Parts: sequence; C-alpha cells; structure tokens
Amino acid sequence: MKRAVEQKPSSAAVKVKWIDGMRFVASDDRGHSIVIDDSKEHGGEGSGFSPMQLLLAALGGCTGMDVVSISRKQRQRLTNLEILVSGERVADFPRVYGKVHVEYRLRGDSLGQKAVERAIQLSEDKYCSVGATIKKTAKLSHSFRLQ
Repeated sequence: MKRAVEQKPSSAAVKVKWIDGMRFVASDDRGHSIVIDDSKEHGGEGSGFSPMQLLLAALGGCTGMDVVSISRKQRQRLTNLEILVSGERVADFPRVYGKVHVEYRLRGDSLGQKAVERAIQLSEDKYCSVGATIKKTAKLSHSFRLQ
C-alpha cells in the first residue's frame, strides 16, 4: 500500500525596489530580476510588465511547466508550446480578474489529443498553484490547438 508523501510547506521571497515614476524592479536571491511599470496613461512609462500582466504570465509559466512535465511522463514528444493567457478584469476595485482564459498551442510528433487534454486538466485541477490562486476570484477556462 502506497503512503502519501508528506509535503513540507515552502516559502518564497522577492525584493521589489522603486526606481522612479511607477517603475519598480523585482529581484530574487538568485540574481533574477524583472521590470514592473504601468502604462503612460496611468502614470508610468510602459517600460515593463504591469502587476496584473505578471499574474497572467505567472499562470502561463506555471501551467506550461506542468504540461511539459506531464507530457514527458506520458512519453509525448512535445516540440513546441505557446500559451496565450488573457484576462478580463471586473469594474469595481480592487479590479481582480473575473475571467481568465488559457489557450495552449502545442506541436510535436504524434501528440495524442487525449494525452494533451489530460495534461492540461491535471495542471488546472491539481498542480498549478497560480491557477488555484486565480480560481478564487476568476472563472478559469482553457482551450488548445495541436499544430
């Protein structure tokens, strides 16, 4: 009989430093950094991702890593994966996402449609912590295309 492996809680920390205007640089303890800014119409210079765009990018990266990992375990020969993530924000503050759609565009040698759907569903239902967080306020949907 298999026993469940106990997961230890994990933590993460980043430093976000104000540069000027509405521009910030976020960095981690491994030397990675990313520019965060707002559009000119909201007082920024448009020189980086907005915070809400970063949330969509985080979802794309999170679910993408899951799909690649699960596809490998399924022995699917994935050669290309693009993920388009779009969100609609609600009108009232704090203007969270009310709807988020993830479109997967996959290419590979003899990819199985059922295997792809299973990988996406496992990411959405079980593994992607960013998606689980977003689902608390937004209706999350997905589609995929084999190319």
